[in-house]
Amino acid sequence: MRIEILDTAQRDLVEGFRFYEEQGVGLGSYFLTSLYSDIESLSVYGGIHNNPYKHYYRLLSRRFPFAIFYTIQEDMVFIRAVLDCRRSPAWIRGRLP
Repeated sequence: MRIEILDTAQRDLVEGFRFYEEQGVGLGSYFLTSLYSDIESLSVYGGIHNNPYKHYYRLLSRRFPFAIFYTIQEDMVFIRAVLDCRRSPAWIRGRLP
C-alpha cells in the first residue's frame, strides 16, 4: 500500500517534534524517526489495527505515547492525525472529523 501523510498530520508531527526537542536536544529528531518508522510499517500492516473512532484505524507508536489515526481507500493509507494519547479522549474525538 502507498502512504500519504495529510497536512493536519504533518502539523501534529511538527508539534510533537517541538515538544520533545524542548525536553532535550536531539529528542525531537528521535521522535520523528520513530514515528516515521511506525508510519512506514503501514505499507505492510495497514488495516489490521483497531478502529475505535468511527472509520479511523489507530496505530499506537512503539516508543512514544502517540497514536497514528489513518483511513484506507483502495490501496492508499491516509494518515489523518498523529495525536498524543495523554490528551483526553473527548479532545482526541474532537480532532477526528
